[in-house]
Amino acid sequence: MPRSGRRPITPRPLALAALPAALLALICAGPAPGATAPGAGSPPRTDVTTDTRPAVRALAPGGPGSPGRARTFDVAPARAALERLLPRHWRQFTLVPDTGAGADTFAVSGTAGAITVRGSTGATLLTGVGWYLQHVAGVDIGWPGDSLGMLPARLPAVPAPVSRSAQVPHRYALNDTDDGYSGPYRTFEEHQRQIDLLALHGINEVFVQVGAEYPYYRALQGFGYSAEELRQWIPGPGHQSWWLLQNLSGFGGPVTERLMRERAELGGRIAEQLRGLGMTAVLPGYFGTVPPGFAARNPGAATVAQGDWAGFDRPDWLDPASPVFGKLAAAYYAEQRAVFGDSTMYRMSPLHEGGKTGSVDVGAAAGAIQGALHAAHPGALWAVLGWQDDPTAELLAGVDTSRLLILDGLSDRYNRLDRETRWGGAPYAMGTIYNFGGHTTVGANSSVWIERFGPWRDKANSALAGIAYLPEATGTNPAAFDLFTDLAWERGPIDQRTWFAGFAARRYGRPDAAAAAAWEELRKGPYSTSSGLWSESQDSLFTARPSLTAAGAAYWSPKSMRYPSGSVRRALDHLLKVDPALRGSSAYRFDLVDTARQALANHSRVLLPKIKAAYEARDLTRFRALTAEWQDGMRKLDAVTGSDPSFLLGSRLSGARSWGADRAEQDRYEYDARSLLSVWGRRSTSEGGFLHDYANREWSGLISELYAPRWARYFASLDEALVRGAAPRDIDWHALEAEWAERTTRHPNRPSGDPYRLAAEVAAALPSAAATR
Repeated sequence: MPRSGRRPITPRPLALAALPAALLALICAGPAPGATAPGAGSPPRTDVTTDTRPAVRALAPGGPGSPGRARTFDVAPARAALERLLPRHWRQFTLVPDTGAGADTFAVSGTAGAITVRGSTGATLLTGVGWYLQHVAGVDIGWPGDSLGMLPARLPAVPAPVSRSAQVPHRYALNDTDDGYSGPYRTFEEHQRQIDLLALHGINEVFVQVGAEYPYYRALQGFGYSAEELRQWIPGPGHQSWWLLQNLSGFGGPVTERLMRERAELGGRIAEQLRGLGMTAVLPGYFGTVPPGFAARNPGAATVAQGDWAGFDRPDWLDPASPVFGKLAAAYYAEQRAVFGDSTMYRMSPLHEGGKTGSVDVGAAAGAIQGALHAAHPGALWAVLGWQDDPTAELLAGVDTSRLLILDGLSDRYNRLDRETRWGGAPYAMGTIYNFGGHTTVGANSSVWIERFGPWRDKANSALAGIAYLPEATGTNPAAFDLFTDLAWERGPIDQRTWFAGFAARRYGRPDAAAAAAWEELRKGPYSTSSGLWSESQDSLFTARPSLTAAGAAYWSPKSMRYPSGSVRRALDHLLKVDPALRGSSAYRFDLVDTARQALANHSRVLLPKIKAAYEARDLTRFRALTAEWQDGMRKLDAVTGSDPSFLLGSRLSGARSWGADRAEQDRYEYDARSLLSVWGRRSTSEGGFLHDYANREWSGLISELYAPRWARYFASLDEALVRGAAPRDIDWHALEAEWAERTTRHPNRPSGDPYRLAAEVAAALPSAAATR
């Protein structure tokens, strides 16, 4: 039996001829008037349309209190999401379709126990519910953690009716790397939860990457490649994000046809879930990625070798101006449509991070890419990532920029940015990438978001048309997620101090002086870092490859503290003083564990220079005392992170293994997951490409099985050198890390221990806030 959230696709011939008759009829007929079309080729939706349970009331047009609009939409998907989000209170909401407004709009009103939310889509109905929870009920559903246990049995009345309209039309979410770093082996229920949270926070466009390999696999079999060749070329799910970006191929595989079918089915269900809420399922577009030898197998094709990316051989690029490109693009979009249905928005970034143009005319190529997209999906929007030098002026010159949206990944990283001049007035979304590789570090340049969003939107000839929530991995920094998405819905400037005070109150369910003090410290510290060089805070030295001069774990991470470390240390003390009545929520537990973890991580930057000084002074006694303190800190770090479900290696590994049909396949997918967290790739890419520890994170299990033994071995080598009076022995770190990536040891996927007691032990072991720098 397939796992919950996974339904198998029956193998079918190439193209669409063998689609089930009912689905073919659905594709040909299109949606019924006024209805939201489910994903073509996806299984019929059964979870909401046949629901006969008592439901949240939905007023039809012309009903009591309705403005009598001519159009409506099915509120059942929003109702089902509401029941998932608020299982004890969902019946107290009335959801009213209101499609009359041009922009996404919601309105909230009602008496105690009878709250009415009107919205222009299913997603904005949920955004209205989210606004009510935060600003009236005073609770938070965060990512992760919530304080729903503090809700009274009868929901409070809305003091006065409130309406909000989105300040920008595009509210985009998910980096191209999110599926790899956040979890490529997740279930449908996990993705569904993510969609619910995104809708609750006002997002309307979501990138869907799961299963994106399947259209390639199907289409390329018609262009001279066997199924076996393609299964070897396509990477394991953990590394597919970078294959879709045309950076690598083959690593972490081979994949099975069964796995690809199941992932495609999952992706189709995710797309259908988004459509049901009136959200845009943003799908990968085709821009020319092909396997080796394509030109030799397809007369008239011209390809450009893309060279190297961090030690990986990049896939070849098929010149989009060549006649074969149009045929392959058409085949790709047909196969994609069969499983994922249609969309109005597609993600493509040709020549990402150093691709080679060869003799290709980039403008003509871009025009051909957009032309192929519009041939399959007339008028569809092309979303391109603004990163490094992309998109170039040459690319923009070749396309209709009115059908383009640039997702700016550097909006909060650098200074003196003029996006209108840089991109010639092409529409763009102000984005943030405050997390790289899934690092567990807290913080963001949130003050920069507030300073820039309003002025950039309101200036003369502004091309700002949206926000783009683009951390490389989601599920960390709930305050950053809340604040960034709020930008698109607040009518005026946000006062950062006031916002964080309100966040502290709703995060734990009611105002509390200690909670307010904790979040004021976090606001002034890690959430007020400045632009100029970085958009992410420093990572931990506990997760770094051992060295007395280690300054960071990931090669491209900041090498020093980006804020005074005392702010986090003081925040931990305050959190430990929060009213015991507020300590039962998952939000409090996550924040307490995360803050204790960060305080320990910051202390690693104080402790390592002391260890270095003791070693250089040849003070063996002090060296041993300090390294023992370091190793005790790592034990405490593993224990405290083990007390919250968001910090468990075991969950990631068991999820990967669950997709394997036999032991060999399970081991292969576990390696795919482990390698991404450690060596990332083979020796040449890990070392020459500096990818080792790029995705470092302080997770229970990862600390105890990889990071702590790595440091213990290093300190033992230094201890031996001091005793022998000789140079320390060389250690092949890649060999040690690669051996770890090949393991199949089991780890808990459920938390253990009391997070409060463990966080208190961390605080007791650390110097006081006054002693921290």
